[in-house]
Amino acid sequence: MMDRRLLLSSLSAAVLAGCGFAPRREPELHFRSLGLQGFRPGSPLAVELKRQLGRTPVQLVEDFNKAEVVLEAKRDERDKTVVVSTSAGQVREWELRLRVDYLLRTAAGEILLPLTELRLTREMNYTESDALAKEQEEAQLFRAMQSDAVAQIMRRLAAVKLPS
Repeated sequence: MMDRRLLLSSLSAAVLAGCGFAPRREPELHFRSLGLQGFRPGSPLAVELKRQLGRTPVQLVEDFNKAEVVLEAKRDERDKTVVVSTSAGQVREWELRLRVDYLLRTAAGEILLPLTELRLTREMNYTESDALAKEQEEAQLFRAMQSDAVAQIMRRLAAVKLPS
């Protein structure tokens, strides 16, 4: 019985390896140090970005002049607007938005990645009777958008090659 399980698990692993399946890895970055600039104080996006960068060999540097590259945030904001409301003015649907504009440059000011605009939106239905649950749903949707934005930024950082 035990040999059969071992055989099945080995066979499953071989099939997955043969189809090209591989666990997702952190993107490989082609620079040694990075400075973050322009993010608003306490930005959840900056916190998540630092966490993701901590999984790579890249060193986060506080002094931008000593960083090999600088990720400069021009905009880092979240907001929500009413999409649908009743004739009585009760909100029925919100649109949640995350906006991030950034560029990547060297410490000397040479642009490596021009101004890039990330716009993520999610719609969320709403009822006053479920206000607490909807508040938690909103926070969860913002976290998901933030994770998507960080993943996109990390992929773009991985594509950057420093000039020789």
